[in-house]
Amino acid sequence: MKIVLYAAVMTCAFMFMEFYAWYMHKYVMHGFLWVLHEDHHRYHESWLEKNDIFTLFFSSIAILLIYCGTTYAMPFLLVAGIGVTLYGICYFLFHDVMFHRRIKFLKLKPGTRYLRRIINAHTTHHQKFYQQQAVAFGFLFASSRYDAA
Repeated sequence: MKIVLYAAVMTCAFMFMEFYAWYMHKYVMHGFLWVLHEDHHRYHESWLEKNDIFTLFFSSIAILLIYCGTTYAMPFLLVAGIGVTLYGICYFLFHDVMFHRRIKFLKLKPGTRYLRRIINAHTTHHQKFYQQQAVAFGFLFASSRYDAA
C-alpha cells in the first residue's frame, strides 16, 4: 500500500511542477526577470543563455526535497523530489533536446499527437519576441487548440 501512496506523491509532485513552471514562466520569466529570459526568445550564437540560470533554481527544488527526504528519513519528501526530478528530465528532453535542438546528436522526433501538440504550443510561444506578447506558457501540457490542423 505504501508503494501506491509513494507513486501518488511522486505523480502529484510531477504534475505540480507543470503548474509551477507555467506560473513562473508567465509571471516571473516574462515578468520581472525578463532580463534573464529574453535571450531565450532571440537568436544568438552562444550555446549557453542567461535563461539557463532558471535551471539552477528549478533543480535546487528537487535537490532540497531529496536531501531532506534522505537526511531526515522523510520518504514523502524523497519521492516528491524524485517526481520533480522526473519532470526536469522530461522538460529537458522536450524543451532543450527535441524543440530547441541544443544537443545535436540526440535527434528526438515528435511522433505522437501529444508531442506535436506541445511542439505547436511552444512554437506559438516563441513566435512572440516581446515580454508581454507571449502565449502558451506550459511546457509538458498544452490545450487541444494547439493540435495541428
